[in-house]
Parts: sequence; C-alpha cells; structure tokens
Amino acid sequence: MTNKRPNLHVEATGNETVVRLSGALLTEHLAEMERPFAQVSANAGTVRVDLSDLTAMDTGGAWMVTHLRDRLSRAGAEVAIDGGAQDQLALIRTVSAAAPDEEVQDAAAHSAWAWLEEWGKSLVGGYHNALSLISFLGQTLAALTRELSRPHKLRWASLVTHMQDTGFNAVPIIGLMGFLIGVVLAFQGATQLQRFGAEVFVVELISISVLRELGILLTAIIVAGRSGSAFTASVGSMKVQQEIDAMQTLGLDPVRVLVVPRVLALLIMLPLLGFVANLFGLFGGALMSWINLGVSPGMFVTRLYENTDVSHLLVGMVKAPFFALVIGVVACWQAFQVKSSSTSVGQRTTSSVVQSIFLVIALDALFSIFFAELGI
Repeated sequence: MTNKRPNLHVEATGNETVVRLSGALLTEHLAEMERPFAQVSANAGTVRVDLSDLTAMDTGGAWMVTHLRDRLSRAGAEVAIDGGAQDQLALIRTVSAAAPDEEVQDAAAHSAWAWLEEWGKSLVGGYHNALSLISFLGQTLAALTRELSRPHKLRWASLVTHMQDTGFNAVPIIGLMGFLIGVVLAFQGATQLQRFGAEVFVVELISISVLRELGILLTAIIVAGRSGSAFTASVGSMKVQQEIDAMQTLGLDPVRVLVVPRVLALLIMLPLLGFVANLFGLFGGALMSWINLGVSPGMFVTRLYENTDVSHLLVGMVKAPFFALVIGVVACWQAFQVKSSSTSVGQRTTSSVVQSIFLVIALDALFSIFFAELGI
C-alpha cells in the first residue's frame, strides 16, 4: 500500500457539493489537512463525502471525516459518506459512536454574580449530601440492630480485627495525648491560680476538665484522624477496585459486611480509649502539680475523691458512643462516595477527617447545652 499524501478536492454541482478525499488520510498528515477541511462549507443542500480514492485511513483520519460531517450537519446540510471500503466506513462509525455528544464549551465569562451561583450550587450540593448521609445512617443503624439481635451471624473475625486496629493499637498515642493535656492544664492553671493563692484548686480544674470534656473530645478527634481516615481509604480502595460491586453480585450487603464491624468496633473501643485518656490526663496533671505547686500525690488523690463527683466521668462517657457512631458512619459514607480513581480516594479521605472532627465538636457543643439545661 502506497503512503501517498492525502488530498481534498471540492466540487459544487447545482445543489450538491462533493468532497473528494484521496491518498492516505493518516494521523501523521492531519496537521496539513486541517486547513482544507476547515475551508469546506455548505449552508444548505446536500454534501457527499467521497472516499473511493482513499488508499488508507486510521482513527485520526476517521475523526476528521466525522468532525467534518457533524460540522456541516449543524450548518443545515445533509451529509452522506460513501465510496469507502467497508473497514473504513466501520472505523468512521466506531469513532462517531465514541465521540462526545456535545462539544466542549468555552468557560463562561466571569460575572459579578458568579459567586452567588457557586454559593447556590454548594448549598444544594450540601443539602443532597446531608440527605444521603442521614439515609446512610439509617441503613447502618438498621443493619447494626439486625446484627446485634443475631449475634451468631455477626462477623466476629472482622470485628476483633477492627477492635485491634482502632483500639489497642491506638492506646500509646491516646495515653501520650492524655498525659500532655494533663501537664498543660496543670501548668497553665497553676500560673493563673497562683495570683489568687488558690493553687490547691488546680486539682478540681484538671479533674473536671479532663473527665468531663477534654479527655473524650480529644480522643474522638484523634480517632477520627487515625481510624476514620483508615476506614475511608480502605473501603474507598475497595470501591475503586470494584470489590463492592462484586459483593453485591454475590448477594452480600456491603453495609453489613464492611460498615457494621467497623462502627461496632468504634462503639466498643472509643469509651475504653476515652477512659485511658482520662487516667493519663489525671496522672499528668498530678505529676505537674507535684513538681510545680508542691501538691503531693496523696493530697491530689484526696481532693480528687472529695471534690470531684463521679457524674463528671459519666458525662464524658455518655458522649463516647455518639462520637463513635458519627466517626464510623461519616468515614464509611465518604468511602461509598468514592469514584473510580485514586485521586477520589484521597479527596474523600480528607473530607472524612474534616467532617468527622467538625461533627464531633458540634455534637459536643450540643451535649454541653443539654447538660447545662439539665443542671448536670
């Protein structure tokens, strides 16, 4: 087959325009053929694209012919392609079927009200995301209830594995965080209380702050960043690799298989991690009070026992299951929103951490208002 350079010749006869193509219409010659193709015009009538003299054509050439036909059709002409070999016509049909339905539009000019449009889109998108998250929460609670009502059907191996990952493996970082929070509270509290000669009240400051608020709140934030991101990344990767679709094909419920063990592991382990954070926070506060204020460990324990009610511990522990449910549901919901790309996994993981932390803090604020109204 000779690789003759392509040529385009236009013949106008009456109400018909004939576009004759000859030579080898290959990708390597497309640059020199752009101008001749662009000069072909026909506002009305019939256009016949004759391919009988083409010696070769590849995908690039088929695209140029298809683009010419579509452009002339939009201009009002009736375009017919004939004379080509069967494989050339089949290639043109394939390229035409794979072409996008609409041409890429130029970006709209920036207007003074563009920000309002973007804000409206964000508001509507946030509304739909909120509905989707609430729906996913309902599915999770329903699946969790069914699994707890039938313990023999629970996936115990998966549950224990996630308890290990989210709970026991997190004890060192949670303990260190609690210890440092206790040290900071003792140091800052001592600095302020020394002005009034009330250094001994640093015990109440540390115990109430740690047991009631900081211990469980900071634990939930660390778990959201550590375990929540891991949930989104792992399940999201399964979504990209179509493993979730395979589960559904096999008749398995992804919420039951993937979400319930993770959420249940958090529900069990987050209160325990919060308790560990409380212990280390009190230990750090006691150590700093002894070093900086001379409050002996015995006096610290005595004042803790006499002036700190167990209700402060219960207030903190009551929040733990709600924080765990929020973290687990948001992390898994974000994973199910992953599209078929690794970039989407990273974006959803980031969104999972940000939304989980925000909702945990917002929920803690609501609990604070609730307990204040109850006088607890």
